[in-house]
Amino acid sequence: MFEKLEAVEKRYDELTKLIADPEIISNHAEWQKLMKEHASIEDVVLKFREYKKVKKSMEEAEELMQDPDMKELAEEEYYSSKEKLPELEEELKFLLIPKDPDDDKNIICEIRAGAGGEEAALFAGTLFRMYSMYAEKKHWKVEVLNENETGLGGYKEISFMVSGKGVYSRLKFESGVHRVQRVPDTESSGRIHTSTATVAVLPVVEDVEIELNPADIKMEVFRSSGAGGQHINKTSSAVRLIHEPTGIVVECQTERSQFQNRDNAMRMLRTKLYEIEKQKQDSEISNARKSQVGSGDRSEKIRTYNYPQGRITDHRIGMSIYQMENFLNGDLDEMIDNLIAADRAEKLKGED
Repeated sequence: MFEKLEAVEKRYDELTKLIADPEIISNHAEWQKLMKEHASIEDVVLKFREYKKVKKSMEEAEELMQDPDMKELAEEEYYSSKEKLPELEEELKFLLIPKDPDDDKNIICEIRAGAGGEEAALFAGTLFRMYSMYAEKKHWKVEVLNENETGLGGYKEISFMVSGKGVYSRLKFESGVHRVQRVPDTESSGRIHTSTATVAVLPVVEDVEIELNPADIKMEVFRSSGAGGQHINKTSSAVRLIHEPTGIVVECQTERSQFQNRDNAMRMLRTKLYEIEKQKQDSEISNARKSQVGSGDRSEKIRTYNYPQGRITDHRIGMSIYQMENFLNGDLDEMIDNLIAADRAEKLKGED
């Protein structure tokens, strides 16, 4: 590990000189590329330098312990430094794990009602509200791309984009089947119903990352539809794109302009094709995503929202939170932090 760290530090020093070179600065594209690499390894280098400083303090304190006049102070410094080193080593191990290249990307999130009819659609609406409120707390932007509302205010499905710093890194663990147990407003006898909704979180890709052949795409236009009001247009501004080689179909009908809807639909299509490419390249990711998203059946769940007990349980990490109202109002950080920590632990095991 330490040989690797020395090499990373050496590269960091090289990059520090390069990004200050006037010739490099004049080549904007090259300078940006080097700046990005410099930033990507800065945390590792700073932590490694902290580690070396603490290790040196420990070694110096060990020498000073031979001096009777300095022994007491030196012992305190020695044991304090010795205690810090294992923690710093663990942090360095994690920092050396290759980062997910998609972590800084924006996302397209798709929520679909699963088992449970109208109650499942209402729960899909609850999840959309929850993620929207979480995004607001994080100062992220939410843009609805497509929605299929039900008469009671739920969603058969809704697709939306979330833009901001580190969106995918925080929300990627939300992919899967979410199960709700509650008494529906429409239930007169007070029986608890179990319903599900599926959530898929996909990283948004740039045009250059996925090439599309226009001949492969069939476009259809139609009138927007919805629960009523502003969602219904008298003109055919809604857009449906069919990618014939894969059979992928995307729709967008939230904008008044057919042009804007087409742009958004193209973005959704690229994102879905990118996800297919990722699955081809990494079969483990493919298997994990299939097990997370599943078919919307009640048994394939990652999280349960139990209203009578006021409990949210994530089954992947065995964690329960008893603050239902706060959680549904977007206080997701505690759960997400624990999911990230569990993912880190798994990655560290893989590195050993």
